[in-house]
Amino acid sequence: MTALEHTSTEVIRIGVLTPHAALGPEAELPAMAPGRVVTCVARVPAEEDAFEAHWAIPSGARALITVPLLDGPAELLGQSALDLTVYASTSSGYALGHDTELAVVSRLSRRIEMQVVSTCISAVLALRVLDVGRIALVHPPWFDDELNELGSAYFGSQGFDVVSSASAPLSLDPRRIEPAAVFEWTSRHVADDADAVFIGGNGFRAAGAIAALEDALDRPVLTSNQVLLWNVVRHARVAFEVTGYGRLFAHDNGSPILDDAGPTVSNKRSGTS
Repeated sequence: MTALEHTSTEVIRIGVLTPHAALGPEAELPAMAPGRVVTCVARVPAEEDAFEAHWAIPSGARALITVPLLDGPAELLGQSALDLTVYASTSSGYALGHDTELAVVSRLSRRIEMQVVSTCISAVLALRVLDVGRIALVHPPWFDDELNELGSAYFGSQGFDVVSSASAPLSLDPRRIEPAAVFEWTSRHVADDADAVFIGGNGFRAAGAIAALEDALDRPVLTSNQVLLWNVVRHARVAFEVTGYGRLFAHDNGSPILDDAGPTVSNKRSGTS
């Protein structure tokens, strides 16, 4: 068995490195693949009163990826029996830009000797697999205008035409946002000339709205936690299917892994490489 390959019944153990206080990938990743995914979370330390609206600003997002803050929690995950780790922060990716995000994730992967994938890099890979050119960005209400602009710049730097980038005016409390509200706002505010929609924000639990939005818009709909799971499945070479969470999962996950972050490293559970 090669690195990160699994039998069809094996559970994937995913480390989640995140600066966000709100439940996000640790809730949505297992929900999208019931019984097949287990998460282990390590949160990047922040001020005691930090909340989504505080760390979402670009200066806060950049601060949360400094070496001293990231390394401690990452090394805890590196000591665990995990298959790979995700760095779950859309805002950090936007604030850093693609090339710096790639460098940060690659460094983490080498440091903890485990494959690490991140949100925005995963989104770029997914959009390329879908052969998308024009995208609409939808963000949580705690993303400010500057982050919306940074999101446009991030994807623009990778060759995509961003036709819109806006924050949905929903509840500032992530726990109060329901998929129906995400569907209602997004379905009414996506331009006709967008080939696909990316709903960014790992604390923005929007995966439950994907299927209804794709039916209504007749276009691929991606979310931050969905693209992370898709990238995890690519690396793990698992045989199980993810259904009900978008067209993205219908694409061949056995295709070559190109332009991704981090080296191929040892599987901490099997010891293979």
